[in-house]
Amino acid sequence: MIEPDRIREIIAGGENLTALSVAGATWDDLDPLEFHRLRQTIGDQHGDQTLLGLSDLEMAKALGLVEANGQARHPTVAGLLVLGREKALREHLPTHEVAFQVLRRGRIEVNEFFRGPLVQVSDLIYQRFRARLREEELMVGMQRIGVPEYTPTAFREAVHNALLHRDYAHLGTVYVQWYEGRIEVSNPGGFVEGVRLDNLLVVRPRPRNPVLADAFKRIGLVERTGRGIDLIFEGQLRTGHRPPDYSRSDETGVTVVLSGGSADLAFIRFVIEQERTGRELSLDDLLVLGELRQIGQVDIRRVASLTQKPQGQGMAQLERMVQYGWLEAGGTGEKRAYRLAATVREAFGLTGEMAAGARWVELEHCEVLVREHIRAHGKITRAEAAELCALSKPQAYRLLKRLADRGLLRQAGGGRGTYYEEMHGTGE
Repeated sequence: MIEPDRIREIIAGGENLTALSVAGATWDDLDPLEFHRLRQTIGDQHGDQTLLGLSDLEMAKALGLVEANGQARHPTVAGLLVLGREKALREHLPTHEVAFQVLRRGRIEVNEFFRGPLVQVSDLIYQRFRARLREEELMVGMQRIGVPEYTPTAFREAVHNALLHRDYAHLGTVYVQWYEGRIEVSNPGGFVEGVRLDNLLVVRPRPRNPVLADAFKRIGLVERTGRGIDLIFEGQLRTGHRPPDYSRSDETGVTVVLSGGSADLAFIRFVIEQERTGRELSLDDLLVLGELRQIGQVDIRRVASLTQKPQGQGMAQLERMVQYGWLEAGGTGEKRAYRLAATVREAFGLTGEMAAGARWVELEHCEVLVREHIRAHGKITRAEAAELCALSKPQAYRLLKRLADRGLLRQAGGGRGTYYEEMHGTGE
């Protein structure tokens, strides 16, 4: 076991914990069955095929899983995590634990804990996920397409991210929790330095455990570019679900919430039909379309915030979407706004104000009206915001939520009594 004092030194010195050899651990602590699993995974997942021609020792060395000097072969922390016997993991890495739970109506129906090597644990969790996954069928032309409640690629990437980026220097459990209508995946250890909620989509990947992350890339289990978070977002958005929610993450841990429920078949059909014509939808396109289905209208500033990119790139993207016939625009300059084109609203099955193409709303003016109302009355409800700005209730909700996300308002109350008030110190 790596002693606690040594762990503190590692953290303070910025060393890579998973690259260190484990004192007292030997080659015999690695499970031959896990080498077989590793080779099978490389073949199945189209990993680095050059690894398959190596001996077990050569492959372990190539992946940074052992330090070998003459006859001495010492597993690294990454080596134990990927190939170690469960007994050795319990002895040398007691911080490692993964839980799979299914919760219904406040009761835990499934409560399993795993302490085995990571590839094995990943397989076991995915098997349980697949066994419970529901699918709908969608006909596009003559093709029958299965549409799952949760996208398997997004789920696997979320689980792998939790396993790879957790802080193995601290006690804690990686939780995969399946609730009614959502799955939550959480891991000990907050975002690595430089990663924040407002730059998740654009920040340069920097894994907490580089040796472990590199091994998973070469095995074929995670995205080789390091942009696995894009797969999580795309998996959610392509089925018409909300984007993954990381808002509950803090300095002690990262939590991602994947919303489930029935997929939006009309939206999926639109995406498939567009891509069959050669119009591939990017992640940014999906983010904008998803937002417009909720709020009805966006401007350049909102798109820049959504995509976490400069406004100039947002403008170019929106104008391209107009050229494709997906959006229509109104206004000029800073007041230029965008909404779904009438044919797209019809394709999505939007009704009422959204389908009719309501009047253009000056979003910036609405924000001013909302904040003036709060200063005069102390708070505002969704219904009051809708009446004040002539918005639908969903549009008013998204307006208030956007102001809250920017730190200008605070949500209070609950249920039908929910209201918004101004954050202290935000008055102008």
